[in-house]
This record gives sequence, C-alpha cells and structure tokens, in this order.
Amino acid sequence: MDDVTKPEKKPSRIQLRNRKRILEAALDVFSQHGYRGATLDQIAEASGLSKPNILYYFDGKEAIHVTLLNALMENWLDPLAKMDPDGDPLEEILGYIHRKVQMSREFPRESRLFANEILQGAPRMRPHLETGLKVLFDDKTTLIQRWMDEGKLAKSDPRHLVFSIWATTQHYADFEVQVSILTEGEADPIEGAEAFLDSMYRKLLTP
Repeated sequence: MDDVTKPEKKPSRIQLRNRKRILEAALDVFSQHGYRGATLDQIAEASGLSKPNILYYFDGKEAIHVTLLNALMENWLDPLAKMDPDGDPLEEILGYIHRKVQMSREFPRESRLFANEILQGAPRMRPHLETGLKVLFDDKTTLIQRWMDEGKLAKSDPRHLVFSIWATTQHYADFEVQVSILTEGEADPIEGAEAFLDSMYRKLLTP
C-alpha cells in the first residue's frame, strides 16, 4: 500500500494571531536589547503570553530571531531590487534614497534588528548576505557603473555610493534617540533628512 502524505493542517486564526503577537513583541525586545540581551521571558512579558506558550510556536529565541530576519531581508532588499535599468539613472538612485529614508521612518525597529545582527558578525544572516544580498548588490553596482560609463551619472565608486546611501538613510532609524535629542523642536527630522539627502546626492551624481 502506497504511503499517502497527509496535507498539513492550516493554523487556526488564534494560532496565527498568537504568532503575530510573539513576533511583534520580539521585534521590540530584540531592537532594544539586541540578540544577546534579549530573553524569552522578556518576549513573553511583552506579548502577554506565557513562556511555555511561546515555546509551543517557536523552538526558542533563535528561531524567533531567524523568522524576523528572514522576513526583514525580503522587505529590506525590495527597494534596491526595484531600481529600474531602463529608468532615468539619477531619478532611479534618488528614488531609492527616498524609499530608504521612508523605511527609516516606518521600520526603525527592523533597521535596528538588522544593525544589531551585523554588529555581532551576522551569525544568523550570513547565508542571506553571501547569496541574496551579494548577488543583488553586484547586479545593481554593475548597473550603476554602466550608467557612469555612459556619462549618465558623475563617476564615483558604485559600491561606496551604495554603502553611503545605507549609512546616511539608516542612521535616522538606528540612532533615532540621538537624532531626536539633537533636532529637538524640529517637527519632522526625517522630512528634513529627505530634502538634504536628495540635494546632496543630486549634486554628487549629476554629470
């Protein structure tokens, strides 16, 4: 008699809701304390669920962290992936910068989660960096180099250009407290950052 593989049972609405609560709470905890400083007890308290309940859904702290990182990488790389080879080169890069600034506004916890992982040597993200990110990075920096060689952008090192975009945009999420203190009284520092970075990179990249 042939073995019949039973279809996997779909999670209930309560299970889906609890997983979402756990991940949302863990994102807060990891972004505040980093992976090493975070504990399952903290995640349980933040989610309003018991520690045994947390372990029903996830094998442990690392499993929760990896789940968050996997979801983060897909969203994090999307703006770079959408840089259009057939678009106007300057506007494509400026559009990328604007999207990255907005991500610092909308996803500061995710940015800090990513930064903490990298600072620890990327022990859980290295496969993503060596495959998905590296391939995409090489593809887009090759595209930017082609635009520069064609005279459509001022010449510079495409790799360091992308690094500088990451540094100047993600700063507003990763150092949110410092930015808030130093721009006290400013209604929306992100709006000011967006205008400044647009002007700076436009001048840098205009042939």
